Amino acid sequence: MALLLVAIASVSLLVGGISIMNVMIVSVTERTREIGIRRALGGRMRDIRLQFLCEALVLCLLGGAIGVAGGITLSMTVARMAGWITSIDGEAIGLALVFSIATGLIFGFYPAHKASRLSPIEALKTE
Repeated sequence: MALLLVAIASVSLLVGGISIMNVMIVSVTERTREIGIRRALGGRMRDIRLQFLCEALVLCLLGGAIGVAGGITLSMTVARMAGWITSIDGEAIGLALVFSIATGLIFGFYPAHKASRLSPIEALKTE
């Protein structure tokens, strides 16, 4: 049973990570001109990479926090309706948020790297 839950969670993390990466790639594509202006005014590759990584982390942390809140709410509701006694483990919540952060870092790195490598001239030429 535990192995099945790990497999389901792994697939969910993979799908969520790919979704985050796609959202961030669209963000980079839509903001190409902004990135070009920032690079032309002296923005370093590291700064742009950090900006997009932070955006991916905030997106993942927000999703993780909503998931934790929804899980706690659902758990308490079901327990109350069924008359069960439940406890919520703080370590599990912490682990969920750590995995959320890791997902943001891993899947947000490629779009952030792509944004940081844009040439200012090519980025400003795009419409």
